[in-house]
Amino acid sequence: MAVAETRSMRMTFRQAAGQGIREALERDDRVFLMGEDVGRYGGCFAVSMGLLDEFGPQRIRDTPLSESGFVGAGIGAAMAGMRPIVEIMTVNFSMLALDQILNNAATILHMSGGQFNVPIVIRMATGGGRQLAAQHSHSLEGWYTHIPGIKVLAPATHEDVRGMLWTALQDPDPVLIFEYAGLYAVEGDVPVDPEPVNIEHAAIRRPGSDATLITYGGTLAKTLTAAEELAGQGIECEVIDLRVLRPLDDATILGSIRKTHRAVIVDEGWRTGSLSAEIMARIMEQAFYELDVPVARVCSKEVPMPYPRHLEEAALPQTEDIVRAVHNLFGDRNV
Repeated sequence: MAVAETRSMRMTFRQAAGQGIREALERDDRVFLMGEDVGRYGGCFAVSMGLLDEFGPQRIRDTPLSESGFVGAGIGAAMAGMRPIVEIMTVNFSMLALDQILNNAATILHMSGGQFNVPIVIRMATGGGRQLAAQHSHSLEGWYTHIPGIKVLAPATHEDVRGMLWTALQDPDPVLIFEYAGLYAVEGDVPVDPEPVNIEHAAIRRPGSDATLITYGGTLAKTLTAAEELAGQGIECEVIDLRVLRPLDDATILGSIRKTHRAVIVDEGWRTGSLSAEIMARIMEQAFYELDVPVARVCSKEVPMPYPRHLEEAALPQTEDIVRAVHNLFGDRNV
């Protein structure tokens, strides 16, 4: 029997994200995009380029430079029946809207006794590696995973960044999408006729039997490269792309560890109080006796992100750091 060929097209990560917004606007008249420079300028990262001409200023809304103001307006619009996509330029600016996200979007359903949902999607760029120093190089998505009442997504592939948005817009509760800014210019293939993208489960991007590598977002490519290098050395690693940071897919993580009995978590956040620490705790709570050695992790150095290229690279998780961590699991401390 012939296997049906899946048609695909080549585009950058930013184009895939923009296509996801375009498709959502076409499917549902309640959807609109709002944020700083999303209209005439085409978005800080050119994700919304051309959408103002296609859909007009009622649905592509430039806002004042006030995150607390326009996130609050998005929450109100969601409660009134709209489906807003709110763009915050970079994750550090989301601190200015933390009151709205934490004390309003995440809590209104519960504080109203289930009377009011807040179906808002908030997108923002995250991550370092672009020489933007300590102000615009944060990976704070782990902070948001601490908050009940929201979903937190981190697409690492072109298909996910395009398709997760529509699925998120169907959710009756707030969804935060963290797009790794270092991926925006990267090209990849996406299906011409996309399927709905799941926002509940992690994905196994590479099967393996010797160690489990758990990661997400911008560090997925480095982790896959490390797994390829390790395979050439006789160590087959299974690579899990978390995709959904809250709620975590414990079943996929634990199922892999029961097979490999070793794990390394790769997280661009800082180690202290990090998402990697939460994952380590869950593994210890639920699969301690499956482990042959303690869980390891590779995180960013605990410093404000430096500006010089060589110092920034030293501060961020790199492929060689992941390879070294895996070798350490097997007792090879001289790698």
